[in-house]
Amino acid sequence: MSTVVLARKYRPRNFAQMVGQEHVVTALTHALTQNRLHHAYLFTGTRGIGKTTVSRILAKSLNCTGPDGSGGITATPCGECQACREIDADRYIDYIELDAASNRSIDEIRDLIERAAYKPGIGRFKVFMIDEAHQLTKDAFNALLKTLEEPPEYLKFVLATTDPEKMLPTVLSRCLQFNLRPMAPDTVRGYLAQVLAAEGVAHDEASLRLLGRAARGSMRDGLSLTDQAIAYGGGKLEESVVRSMLGSVERGRARELVTALAARDGAAVLALVDALRQRGQSASGTLDELAGLLQQAAVEQVAPGTLEAGDPEADEARAVAPLLAPDETQLLYSMALHGRAELALMPDEHAALAMVLLRFLAFPSEAAAHEGRSAPLRAPAPPTSRSVVAPIRPAAPSPSPAAPANGGGLVGAGSAAAIVTAAVSVPSAAAAPTPTPPSAAGVPRALGDRWCALVLSLIERGGVTALVRELAWSSALVAIDEGSTPPTWRLVVEREALRQGALSDRLAAAMAAVVGGAVRLELVPGTPEDSPARRDAAERARRQAEAEATIQGDPVVRELLATFKGARIVPGSIKPI
Repeated sequence: MSTVVLARKYRPRNFAQMVGQEHVVTALTHALTQNRLHHAYLFTGTRGIGKTTVSRILAKSLNCTGPDGSGGITATPCGECQACREIDADRYIDYIELDAASNRSIDEIRDLIERAAYKPGIGRFKVFMIDEAHQLTKDAFNALLKTLEEPPEYLKFVLATTDPEKMLPTVLSRCLQFNLRPMAPDTVRGYLAQVLAAEGVAHDEASLRLLGRAARGSMRDGLSLTDQAIAYGGGKLEESVVRSMLGSVERGRARELVTALAARDGAAVLALVDALRQRGQSASGTLDELAGLLQQAAVEQVAPGTLEAGDPEADEARAVAPLLAPDETQLLYSMALHGRAELALMPDEHAALAMVLLRFLAFPSEAAAHEGRSAPLRAPAPPTSRSVVAPIRPAAPSPSPAAPANGGGLVGAGSAAAIVTAAVSVPSAAAAPTPTPPSAAGVPRALGDRWCALVLSLIERGGVTALVRELAWSSALVAIDEGSTPPTWRLVVEREALRQGALSDRLAAAMAAVVGGAVRLELVPGTPEDSPARRDAAERARRQAEAEATIQGDPVVRELLATFKGARIVPGSIKPI
């Protein structure tokens, strides 16, 4: 004898058994208790969240007669009378369900309207339930409108749809609408725990957590997956078995990917993707797990301590939260979500996964930005007039050793930087004014000199990478307490994501190898006035200003500007090397 599947066996029989839809249950309970009934109800929401179940419970509430046959309309159907038992068994003659997905034409609706002319056979009300109502044809909707607006007093309509946007406005206006919400993973997990306890099935919390997420808000899908997992696991649920069945990726694998991406380690990313391929784990499951990890990491970044204590998945999120800046977390999260749609575009989904992940590496970290490597390539503005792009030689006759053999490069005189190229535009408009160089960092101090020299030494040695390097590069040394043991170096750090104990400890360990002893770092919030990053930006601005001055004074440039009326140097075309 075949067993009843869990989704049918544990379908709620009354409002008290429903979970996750309290707003709908409360409204309907009050309406039934006060006998304030509408003639047409519309239940909307995604699949498997209880639309048909609510309809059946409502039909039982309207027709329940109680165990002794003397009951009336109630919010708590007895479940024992003829109406309750036959509605549960799908054989109550006054409750008609019509699936509009396969019965959508005007002929089916005309038949329904004809049946509406007859009073209930045995019940108090006739209840017509039209499932997936949005699939009715326009003619069918129009035929239904009059009866839907003014039905007989003994007739109630219940419409259910997963896509209310496709419903005619004239139909929506005639119905009392309730939107059933997708259920939270914790809600699904809690209900599954009750079901498994009632079934006597051994399980662990990790298995329920996986099933709760895989249900995607649908309790019916959650129960169906649980049925499948029980069969797959031989009568019990274990995390490894459930994960294998779902094709899910371990949260630890997602953490390894985030760590490699934060370090901009492309080789490690490719190796991890290849390992996923070898283990047969799906690319879409990888992106799902990655998105879940990043969502929790983003919560930890903006509201530390709010993640559930003792949750191993939350522990993974806490570990990766310091590795990425908040904007990087959001960027990678968006890539993981939108990347799922790209997997089907290639025959090899793991190759597509690699491309989705490597796309993140095309956005350099903030540390790379300080080195001038993060400015995106921009297409030149469309020319509005004829332009001349030419290499320009300085007045000094002796070439620099760095100049190319063909003489096509630009070399500065003295300490001035060499110029790669300058574009001279020859429009009819007046020449643009000389751009003003950006301002300098704060006034250099002895501590700033010492800190910059130390940071450059650490970078040259390769002692700091990724976020540790970013911490050193963007902070400013404001005090050293030699009297403490070990000596305390106070750094001003602007970004909260960098003021993490783990990063501070790693930077202190790297410094100890250079300064010859242990140090303790104290990270304080504030705006660094004299950081290596600011000094580097000031130096690049100085070189840019010198380069522009060299071009402005170059005889060839001046000759071009004098020869062609209205000629000007195209802004942004002067680059120091």
